[in-house]
Amino acid sequence: MSNTRPVPINEERVWDKTKTIKSKTDEVGTITYVNNVFIDVSEYSKEELMGQPHNILRHPDMPKIIFKTLWDNLKKGNNFNAVVKNLTKTGKYYWIVTNFDIFKDASGTPTSFLGARSSVPDPVVEVIAPLYEKLIEVEASGGMEESEKYLKEYLADKGGNYISFIKKLLSDQGVDVSSW
Repeated sequence: MSNTRPVPINEERVWDKTKTIKSKTDEVGTITYVNNVFIDVSEYSKEELMGQPHNILRHPDMPKIIFKTLWDNLKKGNNFNAVVKNLTKTGKYYWIVTNFDIFKDASGTPTSFLGARSSVPDPVVEVIAPLYEKLIEVEASGGMEESEKYLKEYLADKGGNYISFIKKLLSDQGVDVSSW
């Protein structure tokens, strides 16, 4: 597979938002399983996805600090719910929220992650997109440390951490987050 990343276009990928996108990765984020919804929405074939790093879908509008926080939590065995803007093979975007099942070896070390991704209501995107834009701006000028500091201060002002912030945004839109 080519290492060339798709050029983002400002066009949302139309998909059946009642469906759940699923994929499984190993402990370092290499794709080991994708469902048909994942294939359809991402516009990649199964063969193009298998064995690739999951960040093949990373949209440049996503701040690095969100993925650092996500992976820091997953590697500790903690579920992490993130709102993510993904990039399709043709450069379109789609917003999802993640929820993970974490598989561990006998010693409790995470060995793989099964991600279930659902659509994100537009009012949540309207809150998250400007935050992510600011985080990218902070990362560009001050690096990850400054981005992390900005995110923590933003979330403290909202009265919690990233997960509680996301859960509140989603539950305010009628999304059931009780199983998280």
